[in-house]
Amino acid sequence: MSDTAELELGPLHDYYEFEHADEDFRAAIVDGLSQPQKRLSSKYFYDERGSKLFDQITELPEYYPTRTETAMLRAHAGEFAELIGPHASLVEFGSGSSTKVRILLDALETPAGYVPIDISREHLIESAKDLADAYPDLMVVPIAADYTQPLELPDIAGEVVRIGFFPGSTIGNFTYGEAVEFLRNAATELGTDNGLLIGVDLKKDIDILRAAYNDAAGVTAEFNLNILRHINRELGADFDLDGFTHDARWHDDKGRIEMHLVSKCDQSVDIDGHKFDFVAGESIHTEDSHKYTIDGFHALAAEAGWRAFRHWIDADELFSIHYLRVA
Repeated sequence: MSDTAELELGPLHDYYEFEHADEDFRAAIVDGLSQPQKRLSSKYFYDERGSKLFDQITELPEYYPTRTETAMLRAHAGEFAELIGPHASLVEFGSGSSTKVRILLDALETPAGYVPIDISREHLIESAKDLADAYPDLMVVPIAADYTQPLELPDIAGEVVRIGFFPGSTIGNFTYGEAVEFLRNAATELGTDNGLLIGVDLKKDIDILRAAYNDAAGVTAEFNLNILRHINRELGADFDLDGFTHDARWHDDKGRIEMHLVSKCDQSVDIDGHKFDFVAGESIHTEDSHKYTIDGFHALAAEAGWRAFRHWIDADELFSIHYLRVA
């Protein structure tokens, strides 16, 4: 649904917003905290403050995914551009600051448009305007939405091909079933014969993984705790942020890092009339970050209706980028 009444579009060509009702957010939080293992969806990290904290994480020395993937994008930009072709529009799922996509835009021949999709409305608009200023001939149409839900993409004038862009190994935050569902929805939204360029983190030395999610500066811990701050602000909850501590755990059998917020003491939290009791040591599971093998990811993509066309791995075998086409 287009919603431009409150906005000065400036350099943006249009703006779309798919509303997600407050009741859905409230219901999701209450349901998650009512489970035997309390859970919160990682998508609720990304209010404006959370998005900026994540940008800080990507610059940390311990956090290898961003610098590795960025170097790979630069090294292979010409190959990506050749595969994609001219007059392409790029649809970025979970666009954040729209930083990596500039590498692609600089390499592409006469790109037709850029459609950033992000749940953090303010951060999205700010980033989209900055990018539109930098590329005045590019049609930039931001969409404020939960990109994990089905949505309708806008028409882009002059578009010959439509390519999805999903960097950062965000696919690892999904369960297997969620990943298949997202990729299946993306295939439908992008359309037959179109493609997806996606970053996928690889299985590797456990010490490298642990350090990446337990940085010395404590930024990841602050990012994790911000989800409680978000709930306090939006729902009038009374989480005591000093009463919880960040914990990132590697589970070899599940092939994933799990992030938790652990209660330091016995305590109770009230959310809109719902009371939740915590005992000391009890945790809220806030995020998974699955790590894949190449064959494992290709099998997942195939189940979702994609054909693995080509992939790249960095020299240290930390990270991979895949170009998929709708089967």
